Amino acid sequence: MTPTNQPNLFYGSLMDMLDRNDPLIALADVIDWNKIEEALRGYYCMDKGRPAKPLRLMAGLLMLKYLENLSDENVVVQWKRNPYYQYFCGLSDYQCGLPCDATELVKFRNRIGQGGIDAIFGASVALHPEASNESHVIIDSTAQEKHITYPTDGKLAIKMIHALHKIAKREGIALRRTYLKEIKEHRITLRFFRHPKKKHKARSAMKRLRTIAGIVMRDMQRSFTLEQIAFYAEQFSLYTKVLLQKRSDKDKIYSLHEPHIYAMAKGKDHKSYEFGVKASVVTTYTHGIVVGAVAHESNEHDSKTLKAVLTHASTHRHTPIQRATCDRGYRGIKEVNTTHICIPGIHLKRDTKEEKEHKRKQFRRRAAIEPTIGHLKHDHRMARNYLKGFIGDQINLLMAACAWNLKKWMNLFIHALFLAKDYRQMMVSIGYMKLYWSVWIWLGLTQRESRL
Repeated sequence: MTPTNQPNLFYGSLMDMLDRNDPLIALADVIDWNKIEEALRGYYCMDKGRPAKPLRLMAGLLMLKYLENLSDENVVVQWKRNPYYQYFCGLSDYQCGLPCDATELVKFRNRIGQGGIDAIFGASVALHPEASNESHVIIDSTAQEKHITYPTDGKLAIKMIHALHKIAKREGIALRRTYLKEIKEHRITLRFFRHPKKKHKARSAMKRLRTIAGIVMRDMQRSFTLEQIAFYAEQFSLYTKVLLQKRSDKDKIYSLHEPHIYAMAKGKDHKSYEFGVKASVVTTYTHGIVVGAVAHESNEHDSKTLKAVLTHASTHRHTPIQRATCDRGYRGIKEVNTTHICIPGIHLKRDTKEEKEHKRKQFRRRAAIEPTIGHLKHDHRMARNYLKGFIGDQINLLMAACAWNLKKWMNLFIHALFLAKDYRQMMVSIGYMKLYWSVWIWLGLTQRESRL
């Protein structure tokens, strides 16, 4: 059907009912949607299956999800209720139905992957053409926690046994024994693991649970066919690694459904360890625009993460990064890809008073990235990642950084709008003042003429 410009009979145009000065309306008009659609079009096939949803709709829903800190289910419902959301996603007339199912956002993220999300992030950086091309940046790392329960050996063993029971039921395998009643007793005993008089009994219960997991796994392996052995080889290899790992081992498994995560000790009083992945963030020195964000698969030293994050930051800029200010955790490296790394240290004897003052201000400014990371976590869904896999860690980090840049632009727009209103009010006041003085001068001249 050929599209027409005929207005809707039942619903009016969105621009007739919306405030044109709303920052979300202004943001929708300034984003280069054509560039985003061009980057995402390659992930779709034009001649197979049901026609896909509009790319601007799906990309806009992702932006709104992280901009407003909403879940997939909530952003779809809020889109139906909020006409500003509908205009942001490219609609011209009000729609009273849901834009899509919440699971379509999951499929959309899996389809475009990190490359497509990186294109959306690049569009947010392009909103700040001058501020994002500063030659001086600030780099810091943080922990992006995964949505998992606190890992213990007892929890892992119980989850492993339940997973094995599901596999046996699905494959029609009759186990010699399920150990369900015994598992329930041991789970209750594990509650007293830190009790001074019951910790030995709890430790024995934990060992017994691991023994039960091994018994059930070997029982199933004896009943498997060759095809089943090949199909479940990777999963059973993971279970074997969990059973054999010890407290002092490296690269331990902390979650059965997220085996790639690792423990990070940040030295916090309220949280000894954080379980997730390390994330590096790059912001500009003066304006605080996020120009780079990378999630790391391994818990490596901060100095070894600089190359990856600086390379990612350079892809969304037109000028090279000349200087990067980091904290003392990045000690051990002074230059990466022609970028000079500045780390706080002892003043040199040859430094003049002005140079010492300049360094002091520079390293004090480095702390500006800390509240930025705090906003990424608590305002834009980076505090706890609900997306699956390492690709989910990368997507969540990039979209949180994208939402920060969008929010930054909206705040600048609001500030400029208030300045414009104050300017108009000032001009009106100046006009009244000119009128007052002209009337006062005219009265003075009239009285003078009357006296004469």
